[in-house]
Amino acid sequence: MELRCGAAVDGERPAGAARVDVLTPRDVPLGGPRAMTVRRTLPQRARTLIGAWCFADHYGPDDVSATGGMDVAPHPHTGLQTVSWLFSGEIEHRDSLGSHAYVRPGELNLMTGGYGICHSEVSTPRTTILHGVQLWVALPEEHRNTERDFQHYAPESVRIDGGEIRVFLGSLAGRASPVRTFTPLLGAEIVLQPRAALTLAVDPGFEHGLLVDQGEVRLADTLVGRAELGYAHPGVDTLTVTNESDAVARTVLLGGTPFEEEIVMWWNFIGRSHEDIAKARDDWQNSSDRFGAVEGYPGDRLPAPALPNAVITPRRNPPRD
Repeated sequence: MELRCGAAVDGERPAGAARVDVLTPRDVPLGGPRAMTVRRTLPQRARTLIGAWCFADHYGPDDVSATGGMDVAPHPHTGLQTVSWLFSGEIEHRDSLGSHAYVRPGELNLMTGGYGICHSEVSTPRTTILHGVQLWVALPEEHRNTERDFQHYAPESVRIDGGEIRVFLGSLAGRASPVRTFTPLLGAEIVLQPRAALTLAVDPGFEHGLLVDQGEVRLADTLVGRAELGYAHPGVDTLTVTNESDAVARTVLLGGTPFEEEIVMWWNFIGRSHEDIAKARDDWQNSSDRFGAVEGYPGDRLPAPALPNAVITPRRNPPRD
């Protein structure tokens, strides 16, 4: 895993162009009885958050007949929202709110696990190729103990300048998502035709991350490779995304106002202190009512791993220039 700092071909950034860093992924086995490998770009040492986005996993395309697909037993969350977005395949979602839904390509499933929720995720028998992203959003202090919630939204696409955009959170290209978030956020899938370039008006108060699913893509003047995340610093009011290849490119654009709070992340929990995490773990291990129960999953829930021997310390982004 490494960070590259982008620059123009001649070594200077054009006036008004975004400053872009490139975050490279690391391979991580996703927990469960049938572990699958995902490519994780957030969090990492160079950057913990982009806006309130604190976790980004990219997986597939996986042939489930060979990999076994996804089978994540009931597990807990605190202090965050989960955002599921698929490119292909189908995942069955069950949670302790009583939600029973399916994650399908081009449709958003957003689950809020403030004070506590648990859920399971299983790829369905209809799935042959599983491919998508799993994202987390940190809840601000004011709302981190909010009640459980689940929202589903299928955004319409908008075509512009050789690109097709689906806005699932926030607003972009004249489209706005009705899905509730607790901090200003942007989430959109952008598909680019071969050699297409798309310049988008964006909020200059946002920082942005462009996750490349497929293709050779340039964000501003910086090339971002497959499964990499291009981080655009705040302060610009346009972002240009260019497909440098003769094939279709697909990306996910994330954004939000810089999240100034320190957070503690461990396993599936987000808190503000080691004690927050230890309490959440104990509540899960002791089957507290805090998380409820998932009905309909044919198996046991996931036990929490042991806490580290050291105190879990808060994370925040490095100081901005």
